[in-house]
Amino acid sequence: MTKIVHHWIGGRTAEGASGTYGPVTDPATGAVTAKVAFASVEEVDAAVAAAKEAYAAWGQSSLAQRTSVLFRFRALLDAHRDELARLITAEHGKVHSDALGEVARGLEIVDLACGIPVQLKGELSTQVAGRVDVASIRQPLGVVAGITPFNFPAMVPMWMFPIAIACGNTFVLKPSEKDPSASVRLAELLAEAGLPDGVFNVVHGDKVAVDRLLAHPDVKAVSFVGSTPIARHVHATASANGKRVQALGGAKNHMLVLPDADLDAAADAAVSAAYGSAGERCMAVSAVVAVGAIGDTLVEKIRERAEKIRIGPGDDPASEMGPLITKAHRDKVASYVANAAAEGAEVVLDGTGHTVEGYEDGHWIGVSLLDKVPTSAKAYRDEIFGPVLCVLRVDTYEEGVALVNASPFGNGTAIFTRDGGAARRFQLEVEAGMVGVNVPIPVPVGYHSFGGWKDSLFGDHHVYGNDGTRFYTRGKVVTTRWPDPSEAPAGVDLGFPRNH
Repeated sequence: MTKIVHHWIGGRTAEGASGTYGPVTDPATGAVTAKVAFASVEEVDAAVAAAKEAYAAWGQSSLAQRTSVLFRFRALLDAHRDELARLITAEHGKVHSDALGEVARGLEIVDLACGIPVQLKGELSTQVAGRVDVASIRQPLGVVAGITPFNFPAMVPMWMFPIAIACGNTFVLKPSEKDPSASVRLAELLAEAGLPDGVFNVVHGDKVAVDRLLAHPDVKAVSFVGSTPIARHVHATASANGKRVQALGGAKNHMLVLPDADLDAAADAAVSAAYGSAGERCMAVSAVVAVGAIGDTLVEKIRERAEKIRIGPGDDPASEMGPLITKAHRDKVASYVANAAAEGAEVVLDGTGHTVEGYEDGHWIGVSLLDKVPTSAKAYRDEIFGPVLCVLRVDTYEEGVALVNASPFGNGTAIFTRDGGAARRFQLEVEAGMVGVNVPIPVPVGYHSFGGWKDSLFGDHHVYGNDGTRFYTRGKVVTTRWPDPSEAPAGVDLGFPRNH
């Protein structure tokens, strides 16, 4: 019998009723291993209704109650991290160590949510006028939604819901239909931790489910991570429906390598950042900008390392890189390499013909390295989301920064140099939301927020960190004036001396 991945609504499994399903495949074999129920408008409405009903009590619950649930959830998550990693590998294809790292990064945000009382402290000004005090407080929004991508099926949801529910909101998650099982397992662990029914819900599906969440009048805010065209649609549609929106889009992350850099360290960083998780991450380095005469040496060092990457099934401990998520995506990635030479690039490594013995039907592609890529090439302009690294050549630091800043994307960037002055200039002059200095993938720790600039982010708030708390709450200012107890009406004795 084919496994069916159902929804999670109101604290329990909700079998799909729409009659529409999507396939879930094992990327290493290409075999369909399950099918996932796609939600109808009515099923999305049921999840939102369950969340709204739960909010009546959860929104008024104490900070101690919320954090005690999150502490228990954190312990369960830690105990089940290997199980979650296996679910991720089975449906996404990434190697087990990458999947474990994903769960660990999600745990980091749960840690932050466990300490939410510190983030939710308000402000108080006393005696702004005679016997008048002013307080600023933050309160939850209500029902909020998260729409998350396939590349991090556990981590990205955990960038959202732990903080949202810690702030007192209830949550409806629409995960990727390509690897849905991890989200359902997270829901089960939350229930085991004692989260009240309806506070966290999961609905699977496609555009029908997404568009209903964007339009539903009871959904107060939407968090999204995905491609730039969809992020733009989510932001425009949800905003038009009066919702608060944070929509993180695509990326083309550059790594600027100056002539004084440690080229061995830079090559190591480029290989891990470009080809780790098969390049299917928005913080992957996909463009190396070599400054001056170091280009040939740097490219050769990258090539030597890239050729040694062991590609195989994610559950094989020897594998360093797994397959891509679907055959269609694999073919799209391969097309950029196939057309690169015609667009003026030099193809140093072509991984499009790679296969794995015994897994010939898997969604395999090897690593590709393109040198002297013109900025007009599609391989440079588009977010490929696969193991393809472009190398561009410039003569000066100024040219390199101008090239990076000309990109419509501004997610993450990095500089490799031994010069502190150059690094300082770069971090101030570059137009990107996250900057690494000799760090290729500058993903912030949980207590600093994650987000890009330009076409990599639509909305004012980044995710998690302080921005996460602000996004999932709204401010209120309370001005109070109380009469002095000495002025109590006659007959009421509060023990204070009377003024005459």
